[in-house]
Amino acid sequence: MSDGSKSVLLAAGGTGGHLFPAQALAEELQRRGIAVDLVTDMRGDRYGTGFPARQIYRVPAATLAGRSPAAMARTALMLARGLVAAIRLLGQLKPSVVVGFGGYPTYPPLKAANLRRIPTAVHEQNAVLGRANRMLAKGVTRIATSFETTRLLGPELQPKMTLTGNPVRSTVIEAAQQPYTKPEPGAPIELVVFGGSQGARYFSEAVPPALAALTPDVRGRLNVVQQARAEDVETVVAAYRDAGIRAEVAAFFRDLPRRIAAAHLVIARSGASTVAELTVIGRPSILVPLPHALDNDQLQNAQRLAESGAAWCIEQKHLSPARLAGDIGILLGDPDGLAAAAAAAKQLGRPDAVGRLADLVMALTTERHGAAGVAP
Repeated sequence: MSDGSKSVLLAAGGTGGHLFPAQALAEELQRRGIAVDLVTDMRGDRYGTGFPARQIYRVPAATLAGRSPAAMARTALMLARGLVAAIRLLGQLKPSVVVGFGGYPTYPPLKAANLRRIPTAVHEQNAVLGRANRMLAKGVTRIATSFETTRLLGPELQPKMTLTGNPVRSTVIEAAQQPYTKPEPGAPIELVVFGGSQGARYFSEAVPPALAALTPDVRGRLNVVQQARAEDVETVVAAYRDAGIRAEVAAFFRDLPRRIAAAHLVIARSGASTVAELTVIGRPSILVPLPHALDNDQLQNAQRLAESGAAWCIEQKHLSPARLAGDIGILLGDPDGLAAAAAAAKQLGRPDAVGRLADLVMALTTERHGAAGVAP
């Protein structure tokens, strides 16, 4: 096992929005010669990212699924079990710093770190402080944010805050090297559609009929890449075939950043990782926030981009295939407007976010050993 002075433990929920920035930080810390371990929940690495950790550990965790006494008791019991397991794990690993990326699986490791007097940081990917991070915020050493202002981050927490941006993976940084080119008259139009790491049923139902309603000359120029749920792929493929639209549909694209970079327009949800990747790569987008999301985090993210001219935010309750067809037609008919939105998105991007976050973590490591001198 590595010396404790060269070890950082990352804690992240099992969704792409939490795992992807954690992966980016792991890559950067390893480039700096720091050993990295990951603790997550029982879902593990569902996205095939090959997370670059020395070891991946799993601790019990639970999301609050209801407000009934029974549901709250079950959640509390599971988190208590996770806390005991995390205290034991930290005793074995003796990390210099523990960094959380949100989601309830971060709660046990971060609380255990507090009990063991290990410096901690949480990273908030969204424009509103998530529930797990709100539970942890008072006890952590530092809070890293992705937006200049973060809702629900009260004034008493401001001294702990550092704006880093949302780290993106090295594949996104590579894709960002490709400049945006606006669609030319009569030339192919590249359209990318995805609803998060595993696709979205709503886009499978709404986007094909919207594109089928476009004028024949526009339909004939379209090249569509769409991520859909596995059970929806056949239906979506058939819908595009019937409309005479060239389309590649799959449940997951490992090279999605490269495909985003090739797009003239993106249609997507507005999760934190999606927004970070769109801005670092610099592509115009129609963003449809996931409705009923906790704390309306996706709506907050999308509105920040829309206010800057980088995207068009349309709430799902206001969006029909007919409206989507109209909006897409208007945007594709305005190449200069698309190029302006791409430039605005690029201006919002923070490709240096992972370096800034790694600097914060390294400073905590130095602070810890300067103050404590020994591992707990």
